[in-house]
Amino acid sequence: MKVAELLPLLPILMISGAVILNLIAISFFRNHFLTAALTSAGLIAALLSTAAVYSFAPQQVTPLIIVDGYSIFFMALIFGTALLVTLLSYRYLELLDENREEYYLLLLLATLGSAVIVASSHFASFFLGLEILSVSLYALIAYDRNGPMGIEAGIKYLVLAATSDAFLLFGIALIYAGTGSLEFAVIAKTIGTVHVSLLLTGTGMLIVGLGFKLSLVPFHMWTPDVYEGAPAPISAFLASISKGAVFALMLRYFNMVDIHSSSSLVLAFTVIAVASMFGGNLLALMQNRVKRILAYSSIAHFGYLLTAFLAGGALAAPAVSYYLLAYFVTILGAFGVITMLSGIEGEPDLLDSYRGMFWTRPLLGAVFTVMLLSLAGIPLTAGFVGKFYVMAAGISSHLWLLVISLVVSSLIGLFYYLRIIATMFSKDLGNLRSGGPDLTGSIAAGLALALLTLLLVFLGTYPAPLIEIIDKMVSSLT
Repeated sequence: MKVAELLPLLPILMISGAVILNLIAISFFRNHFLTAALTSAGLIAALLSTAAVYSFAPQQVTPLIIVDGYSIFFMALIFGTALLVTLLSYRYLELLDENREEYYLLLLLATLGSAVIVASSHFASFFLGLEILSVSLYALIAYDRNGPMGIEAGIKYLVLAATSDAFLLFGIALIYAGTGSLEFAVIAKTIGTVHVSLLLTGTGMLIVGLGFKLSLVPFHMWTPDVYEGAPAPISAFLASISKGAVFALMLRYFNMVDIHSSSSLVLAFTVIAVASMFGGNLLALMQNRVKRILAYSSIAHFGYLLTAFLAGGALAAPAVSYYLLAYFVTILGAFGVITMLSGIEGEPDLLDSYRGMFWTRPLLGAVFTVMLLSLAGIPLTAGFVGKFYVMAAGISSHLWLLVISLVVSSLIGLFYYLRIIATMFSKDLGNLRSGGPDLTGSIAAGLALALLTLLLVFLGTYPAPLIEIIDKMVSSLT
């Protein structure tokens, strides 16, 4: 392969280089600040390189990787989010009695796997990226070995991820047996000549595996336990980058093979979408722990995304892309507040731990309030614009059942978001520690939260410029 042919892979090579550089640095000199700085520099370089490679797009790099506007957008989103996770993690790791440097290596590897996933045009590269992501997450989830639930959460994710991988591999094998190829473009061309039962069985197993990765109902049972047991920054990574990368790949593949050509697949995804919307929101109503509420909330949000996914057409890819951007900003900000409130005695997870927070930590209380309102889809927030965009995609394709389910389930979800906000505004100070940090507790984490809050307000009040950019970048998928 010529050097010129490697240039479109520059973002992926930047992340790989950051991993190697960190390994060398750690081998000679262990220093938390140095490792965090090298990680941040590598992510910034990768983020900037996405703009540089846009001039090469679209370009197929071997049958495995495609560098087009769609993959570049999601790589940029992944690198930016990973950078913010790194900033939020610095102070959190200072509180742990663990080696801190390996955390950043695992974080970079998980980011690398996610980037490979969104750029995949072949099941081999998809599965390779998925395994790089998953193996890194096993260790990241259980990184706090002395925590009450870290090891348990890591083992649960390991077992269920291995189960979902088995379904994915079996499904991919059946698709390969029918089409004779693992390349998405070739599969799309030959799909009309394949034995229907073989293809449907393989695709069904593929959906089961993807359902586990996206924690869609009924494959969602691992989600609250893992989110609760993992360190707060890794819970944010799981809820955003990990799931967003898989959803981006799923949209690419099913768009190429034309999911609407099979009424059985459309019905299956419709049932999963409705069940995820209502299941996630109804189960969240029953929780008294904030991280579990956010975990069930994430199930509902990816149910909403399935509305745009099933809509297809010109609005599908832009709606999914904008919604994921808004969701990344919002969920990262919510878990960022939990990270900032964490101390050597652990994370404030019980709802009662947030009672009166607005009066003792007004800045963090205001940030958390804005994030929760965005998750609820209140106007003038990024979440509202994203949800409106998804609804527009659904209405344009006359998916009335999904649109109505989205509206009704969102109203149900509004209750538990307002419940957290009401608790924070309570005059009873409850169990919230009064001596902990506010936004000034960590410069890096404070800057990350401030940036996320500004992004959320900007995306909610003036989304037009970004929507135009997204429309241009993801048009290659439509």
